[in-house]
Amino acid sequence: MMSTPPLDGLLVLDMSQFLSGPCAALRLSDLGARVIKIERPDGGDLCRRLYLTDTEIGGDSTLFHAINRGKQSFAADMKNPDDLAALRRLICRADVIIQNFRPGVIERIGLDYASVQQINPRVVYASITGWSMAGPWVGFPGQDLLAQARSGVMWLNGDDGQGPVPFGLAIADMLAGSSVVQGVLAALVRRGISGQGAHVETSLLEALVDFQFEVLTTYLNDGGRIPTRAAFRNAHAYLAAPYGVYQTADGWLALAMTPLARLMPLLEMPELAPYAAEPKRAFTDRDTIKRLMADHLRTRSTADWLAVLQPADIWCAAVLDWPGLLASEGFKVLDMLQTVTRPGDVSILTTRAPLKIDGVRPSTTLAAPRIGEHTAQLRAEFAL
Repeated sequence: MMSTPPLDGLLVLDMSQFLSGPCAALRLSDLGARVIKIERPDGGDLCRRLYLTDTEIGGDSTLFHAINRGKQSFAADMKNPDDLAALRRLICRADVIIQNFRPGVIERIGLDYASVQQINPRVVYASITGWSMAGPWVGFPGQDLLAQARSGVMWLNGDDGQGPVPFGLAIADMLAGSSVVQGVLAALVRRGISGQGAHVETSLLEALVDFQFEVLTTYLNDGGRIPTRAAFRNAHAYLAAPYGVYQTADGWLALAMTPLARLMPLLEMPELAPYAAEPKRAFTDRDTIKRLMADHLRTRSTADWLAVLQPADIWCAAVLDWPGLLASEGFKVLDMLQTVTRPGDVSILTTRAPLKIDGVRPSTTLAAPRIGEHTAQLRAEFAL
């Protein structure tokens, strides 16, 4: 069994909704913190009704269940003076607060960091916005696709000439949540030394700029040259052939950084010799090279190619869909799935934390709560 979780005893108030803030609170919960989700009585977190498919479980979307498992729900109408007073009393007991209201809203409610610090100077207060608290975009909606659009990240995906291609995941939300967790944990360490609280701030835009730090640094120091995506099966705008994904006779094969001189005899492709002899051509002629390789790799199965390439320590992998991943021994050994339940109406299979502590992966048996499910219990416990 895992020893005492590292954040055991810490109280986190999740005053956020949708993805970025709740994702951060979920990670703190996985590390042992007690997370109380503050929701409106009339509908709660809007993510409860943000359906990715037509599947709902217990009246809530699968998305909501995925990022709010293990939390408690306290229903509070912040326009109601009595509820607001009760929430302030709960804030006095909190170690961490996470909020992602649009700029100006939390100030009007009177629960911004400056106000909260007056009643709980030791609190670590985390704010997530769309575009930070300054600049011409502050008043615009902060949403993942819009953040991807403004960040430049869409121009790294897809093939040259294809136009901007968004990621198929809410990467801005997830990365902003991860950044907040880093800041919160650092602030908690400082508080343990000095007793001083902190205000941790990030935005969807900042998270996506940081996500690109490797390639953006190259651009900033390369005379301002925009990277050119490969015109054929682009996988990385700055990397040469064979880097990419190729169709085989029965599936797909990913090839990472590999010198063509090593790859040529293994693939039995003498036509690659001119490019192998001049390594710079692996970039300047990458589309030609990749098309040659694509035609050749289609002649045999993925398993056949792996049997040739893996013993030679070539960086390669079969491209798996979700059924293929879940059925693989490489995934099964991770033990990353768990079933969480809510009495009466919910049993959901979901993921577990992506890390281990003392050799054990954190887990929970509790599904996401109903709106206000724990309000009465929490009012009694904290004398609210």
